[in-house]
Amino acid sequence: MPKERDEAVCIRRWDFSETSQTVALFTRRHGLVRGLAKGAKRERGQFGGGIELLTRGEVLFLVRKGRDLAAITDWSLLEIFPHLSRSLAAHRAGLYFADLVAHLVHEEDPHERLYEVLVESLRALSDEGEAARTVLAFQWMALVEAGYRPILDRDARTGEALDLSDGAAAFSAAEGGTVNAARAAEAWRVRSETIALLRRLDRADAEGAPAAGGFAAKAIAAGDDVLGRANRLLGAYIRHILDRDLPTMRQVLGEVAPARKR
Repeated sequence: MPKERDEAVCIRRWDFSETSQTVALFTRRHGLVRGLAKGAKRERGQFGGGIELLTRGEVLFLVRKGRDLAAITDWSLLEIFPHLSRSLAAHRAGLYFADLVAHLVHEEDPHERLYEVLVESLRALSDEGEAARTVLAFQWMALVEAGYRPILDRDARTGEALDLSDGAAAFSAAEGGTVNAARAAEAWRVRSETIALLRRLDRADAEGAPAAGGFAAKAIAAGDDVLGRANRLLGAYIRHILDRDLPTMRQVLGEVAPARKR
């Protein structure tokens, strides 16, 4: 079986032995690859001392039939993101991105666009002033690529137009989007400006704008309070989909439990 060569970001790493590692790599063309890198921690080996978390590199690997782990045979470092080690907030956001990929993407399911967004988002975290928009854009893209694009232009349950006359709508995680507040006792109440922000994000995504720098900085410009509410709303939706808490989510977004209005 021929070896595969691809570009990847390391999103998980564990020590397998004194000299070897197991890793989860999010690759550009092959999606999520979990593998064993024998001898990776040897300083003079082909891995240069190991595969570091949240670094980008070129990987050579072999998928072995009947084995859970691919054989990682080479790793050439292409890029580090130094700001992740200088800023705790940036580091936590990067780990959250890795968590979202690890839990929303299936193995052998390529997502080249999400890979590109991940790399650009890790770079964009160097600008602390854009962190909230970068997190919002990445959460959105992770949902879209995983098949969970929120419905925002109509009632997700009935298809009817939304009534935003009182300045609020509602979001139903079970229905996958907005619902009319008057008939949504079990849904989360959401401010209209939060929905408006997410709609701008949806339009920018549909137009093919880049996720970091492009629409993250311009098309979804908003105040910190609105960005915070939109981020927590998407976080709550993701938590519903995964049916579990991600520790990194709380570190980045704070408490995402549904409130009366978001």
